[in-house]
Amino acid sequence: MPRSIEIIASPEGETIVRTEGYTGSDCLKASRFLEQALGDVQSDQKTAEYFAVEEQQHHIRS
Repeated sequence: MPRSIEIIASPEGETIVRTEGYTGSDCLKASRFLEQALGDVQSDQKTAEYFAVEEQQHHIRS
């Protein structure tokens, strides 16, 4: 899945930052600079992707 960051601004001046395609805390790292630029975080809702375990490849030598 491609990664993306979406920013939604309401007429009242509230903004929502959504990330897609990131697993674990990678979404927090990717959007941190936006959250810092936009101001104080009022709420934080983590998606199922945040709690997903990243796939890992294991190589076995015989």
